[in-house]
Amino acid sequence: MTTHVGLTARALGADRVVFPDNAGQSEETVRDITDRFGGPFEVERSDSQHAVVREWPGVVVHLTMYGERVQDVEAEVREAHETDPVLVVVGGEKVPFSVYEAADWNVGVTNQPHSEVAGLAIFLDRLFEGRELDRKWENAKRRVIPKETGKRVESVED
Repeated sequence: MTTHVGLTARALGADRVVFPDNAGQSEETVRDITDRFGGPFEVERSDSQHAVVREWPGVVVHLTMYGERVQDVEAEVREAHETDPVLVVVGGEKVPFSVYEAADWNVGVTNQPHSEVAGLAIFLDRLFEGRELDRKWENAKRRVIPKETGKRVESVED
């Protein structure tokens, strides 16, 4: 799940992911994908996720099924994003209450049980209003060529 959160963040407009210290394989996978399919995208690890949230220089959005409806707060978060960096905390089971308290917004993309990956994808698409889907990838070695059926991946020449 951790790897998929990182890949989704990268693909849908985030500029970096901060993994917990025990996410070595996830870090390697996301770095490899970024190396092959382009960036920019940074991968970091932290031994204290609480410190990342507490010391974040911008606004904090905690994704949780218990939060306010995304459609009710997305414009406000987007406005904050114009001047401040946004940290999106992907909640899971047993999130400490301190995360709820530290967040500027606790946001639910649905108030039903769902995947953290799906929640992140929906939130980022709402935040960027679909613009992330047209992103240009720098320094890519490979790219997927969209087609109606089948698969096509090309090498990118320098």
